[in-house]
Amino acid sequence: MKKIGILGGMSAASTRIYYREMCRLTRESLGGLHSPELLIRSLDFERIEKLQAASDWDAAGLLLSAEAAALERGGADILILATNTMHKVADQIVEGVSIPFLHIADATAAAILERGFRRPGLMATTFTMEQTFYIDRLVESGLSPIIPNSDDRAETHRIIYSELCLDVVTEESRTIYEAIAQRLVHDGCDCLILGCTEIGMLLNQNNVAVPVFDTTLIHCEAALKAALNEHTSSS
Repeated sequence: MKKIGILGGMSAASTRIYYREMCRLTRESLGGLHSPELLIRSLDFERIEKLQAASDWDAAGLLLSAEAAALERGGADILILATNTMHKVADQIVEGVSIPFLHIADATAAAILERGFRRPGLMATTFTMEQTFYIDRLVESGLSPIIPNSDDRAETHRIIYSELCLDVVTEESRTIYEAIAQRLVHDGCDCLILGCTEIGMLLNQNNVAVPVFDTTLIHCEAALKAALNEHTSSS
């Protein structure tokens, strides 16, 4: 089994989910007492969030690139970035390492296409919904993503940063998210991308009317598949 390097902490809540799901998937795949070979670098999200708010993506990219390189030096064979939003600086990260980097949007697009869907709704941070770094990747894969209206985008973002990243889960916010998802269905989406690694804390297949693609779970599955594959290639 190859060693997976996880660059996380963005937020700590979602990185915990990554660890839990990696362990579950490995146990289900290999049985017995098997668990994944992991190196985890969990950053202080307060520092990253301030760079996001200041639109200082260059500084954020330099920081994450350095931490990714440290994971490679530590022995990681495969690298994943345990956040959707910070894939905005994925190119900088890839340039700084020689090990394969598994892009979360690519893994998600592949999972959607495999099931025959084409028009995913996308709920995520405003950075991910409104900037091109993520949506363009989906479009290049052959998808036609649909994003919420401006008010719904703002509310989705607010709940992520003021609640989910702090491990706060409320039924009020769950109801808000369910309504936003339903409006996306009304707008024509044939499935829904949970495009922030914390959104699965509120939405899942039980409360969304169309097939749900949770990027965190998809990313974990792709990473484990790569770790068990002798012929992993970089993005």
